Amino acid sequence: MPNPSAPLSHIRVLDLSRVLAGPWASQLLADLGADVIKVERPGNGDDTRAWGPPFLETPSGPGDAGYYLTANRGKRSITLDLDKSEAQDLVRRLAAQSDVVLENFKVGTLARFGLDYPSLSRVNPRLVYCSITGFGQSGPRAAAPAYDFLIQAMGGLMSITGEPAEEPGGTPQKVGVPIVDLVTGVYAAVGALAAIAQRERTGRGDHIDLGMLDVQVSLLANQAMNYLMSGRTPQRTGTAHPNIQPQRVFACQDGDMVLVVGNDGQFARLCAAIGQPGLAADARYATNGARVRNQASLTALLTAVFVRETRAHWEAVLGTAGVPCGPINSVPEVFAEAQVRHRGMLRHLPHALAGEVPQVASPLRFTESDGIARRGPPLIGEHTDEVLQELGETPERIARLRAAHII
Repeated sequence: MPNPSAPLSHIRVLDLSRVLAGPWASQLLADLGADVIKVERPGNGDDTRAWGPPFLETPSGPGDAGYYLTANRGKRSITLDLDKSEAQDLVRRLAAQSDVVLENFKVGTLARFGLDYPSLSRVNPRLVYCSITGFGQSGPRAAAPAYDFLIQAMGGLMSITGEPAEEPGGTPQKVGVPIVDLVTGVYAAVGALAAIAQRERTGRGDHIDLGMLDVQVSLLANQAMNYLMSGRTPQRTGTAHPNIQPQRVFACQDGDMVLVVGNDGQFARLCAAIGQPGLAADARYATNGARVRNQASLTALLTAVFVRETRAHWEAVLGTAGVPCGPINSVPEVFAEAQVRHRGMLRHLPHALAGEVPQVASPLRFTESDGIARRGPPLIGEHTDEVLQELGETPERIARLRAAHII
């Protein structure tokens, strides 16, 4: 079910990764049209197939977990036991025909199998090889295992996420999705595409060493720069932005809304819209720097105003004034949002057992090509015979490999 009009329809990815960061990267590439061959262990396959409930309902009973279905559309799944030499040889043959290899094994594991970058680049000098680990290929923690939660903690994200220490519930919090895994996957895809572009000039591939802790440190962004420039340790500020005010959550009569004022002009329009235009000329609030320094008094003033009306009222009033604001939607409300529906962010793709499976679509839209995935998440080993036959293996040879538990 290839998509020949997609931007990466000429690219093949051999995906040796599992769980989330690597599969997220390969799904992104699959969304762009790449032929992604997902290699899984015979038997259980990717760990995330069992990370439920919820599990996909199929006529034969519960199927794969929603966690797996999140990150594996558009791929072909084959099973290989990489502990066995014949499976290792099949990986080398697949790598010889691939543009990209993605892997997230512990440092040194694939070298023992002869499947590391130096080994596979001898088979295919044009190969782009991306290694994803918790801490990178070098350094004192290189051999240590890591998960997103741990990296959010070690990389400083949790120290700046949550209510202030002096407030009720003011403890460090993690982000509600595995954000480091997801952004690491995006970086992996970007790195792979950059190496492919470089290959067009040099004729050679490259090895990308991507550590999740490095990714999280980079994600400290303005908070890191605040510290590096001032020497002051960033603190948890709840929903309040540390550099721009007023940007935070405010309570209304029927729930909470987010106010996002980004400049002095928007603040002046906000003041007019709430019937207090004089605030824009008040020296305590006239500039963003002043508002940040005096945010306690400004917050108290705005809190008293917004709680008098409903969210819908303020969304209409502030929207007319050109002041960004909006409700805090639940996940069901997100998919009911008119803009989300218009953009087609919920799709249904074919599934071998369930008939179809819901998917959150790629946000990328192209004018000159179709970047919409057409293949749903595969069953474990669903395409093993198909892929091995493309390698030239006969049905008899495939049957022997299966009997020997190599595939």
